[in-house]
Amino acid sequence: MKILSRQEEIILTAIWKLQKNAYGMAIREEIEKITGVKMHFGSIYTPLARLLEKELISSFEGEPSPERGGRRKVFYNLTSEGKKALLEIHKLEAALRAGLPSLETE
Repeated sequence: MKILSRQEEIILTAIWKLQKNAYGMAIREEIEKITGVKMHFGSIYTPLARLLEKELISSFEGEPSPERGGRRKVFYNLTSEGKKALLEIHKLEAALRAGLPSLETE
């Protein structure tokens, strides 16, 4: 099992959720929407680089767009290893929570 930081897990989950629309700004906005935490724009690129290095995601450039001054967006996809890592994390979390007393207050 590959051990991932919580930030890497959140980014993997956002990429999976966004599917074909997973590029830097969209990933950041999705994470902010889900967590309510404002992120600096550059704060997702270090974990994205680690995920690329671990071969849990792949990247490709999209077509140039006029609204970006002709620059291309870099899109991200989960690799089969990335999907496997995310599934392992979900199984681990379920196993860790199994049998825990309720956290609900009375």
